[in-house]
Amino acid sequence: MNAQWCQRVLIVILIGLLTACGTSTPPLGLAPSKQLVQKAIALQLSQTQQRLTQQLQASPPKFEVPQVKLKQLEAIFVEDLPTYHVRGTYNLKFNLPAQQVTQENNTFDIYLQRQKEGKTWRLLRPEVTGKNTAQVWRSYLIR
Repeated sequence: MNAQWCQRVLIVILIGLLTACGTSTPPLGLAPSKQLVQKAIALQLSQTQQRLTQQLQASPPKFEVPQVKLKQLEAIFVEDLPTYHVRGTYNLKFNLPAQQVTQENNTFDIYLQRQKEGKTWRLLRPEVTGKNTAQVWRSYLIR
């Protein structure tokens, strides 16, 4: 009877240790705000816009992201830091010289990473480096 009791206690301890070593996810309470998602989308758009305007040798139009709708939020760790994979839609307003253009329901799929001190966030972009290599992330500070 005493041996069975010790065996059960040992099994419970082992299960507890295995559970503690399992994969965990960052708390959703630390997830980015809608305003931060808007800033991240604007940062990603401005990076794309810079490349295009350099190729076209044109001046970039001013734009704003007035509305964001979050549809999916997944909490993961990337390089031991809490990261949130966010998907949804956004509206975009371009202020062109002669008119204002609005695009609605553009989709987005971004990764936002909270930094160690918890004061800053970074936009992560996966980079394809080649076959059979680990995924590399580019990181951009969101201001």
